[in-house]
Amino acid sequence: MRLGAFANAALGLALLWAVQPAFAQQQVTRYVRYAYQGAISYGELEGETIYQLEGDIFSDHRRTGKTVRLSEVRLLAPVEPSKVICVGLNYRSHLGDREPAPYPGLFAKYPTSIIGPEEAIVMPPDASDLHYEGELVVVIGKRAKNVSVEDAPEYIFGVTAGNDVSERVWQRQDLQWLRAKASDTFAPIGPVIARGLNYNDLLVQTRVNGEVRQSERTKDLIFDIPTLVSYISRYVTLLPGDVIFTGTPQTTRAMRPGDVVEVEVEGVGVLRNRVVAAGSEPDARRGDNREPTTEGN
Repeated sequence: MRLGAFANAALGLALLWAVQPAFAQQQVTRYVRYAYQGAISYGELEGETIYQLEGDIFSDHRRTGKTVRLSEVRLLAPVEPSKVICVGLNYRSHLGDREPAPYPGLFAKYPTSIIGPEEAIVMPPDASDLHYEGELVVVIGKRAKNVSVEDAPEYIFGVTAGNDVSERVWQRQDLQWLRAKASDTFAPIGPVIARGLNYNDLLVQTRVNGEVRQSERTKDLIFDIPTLVSYISRYVTLLPGDVIFTGTPQTTRAMRPGDVVEVEVEGVGVLRNRVVAAGSEPDARRGDNREPTTEGN
């Protein structure tokens, strides 16, 4: 078995394990974006089979009739956003002694921060205190501007898992959080976009080298997801494929090169990434502008 096939076979087991029986009665569709035989496609994932799609997943799309096994592809970040909006301090368990803010605290990452499952989180050479932040990530499905809280669910396409990688020293020292939050590879997302889940009550869990570091349900968000979408749309026009990191629970700790970080969102699956030192892997990021292969990272 090829290295890439082995890695994705393990990922497939993680995906299946994460889809709990409680969701069996829900009409949940799981979309993936993947590289296979030199091409990048979208598909619908059912069990271990991907059904290739044509068209725009956010509007008119259909199955092509072609299928491929999950173990034969390389999963990519499930969406290519024009904007990556993030919310800070949105769980009481993450506030410490601070009081909740009267409105959501927003910041942004860049599209170049985005990486997918099994891609490497690259620790810059001058970083010294790099932390994980496991989060539920919202994927926008249609153009949203000045939408109400009541109408906000109509603009949400689905959800995925994300890791708001953060350099704490830079957060404290820099004028803004550009380096600390928006450096390349600092926004892993994936492995799928799940459409049809009750995103207001999902378990978000982060593990480092198998040890549980964070675990809390999205029902504990200070500002719930419809509120976030409505609030952000007052100031920023959200487009199909844009993503919103909704906040991280509890406390975080520093990561080191070699650590394996897993963010699991109930009903979505497990997002797995390894931390590497800058320059230690010649193709650590594997951006989508490179020729797709089925080899592992």
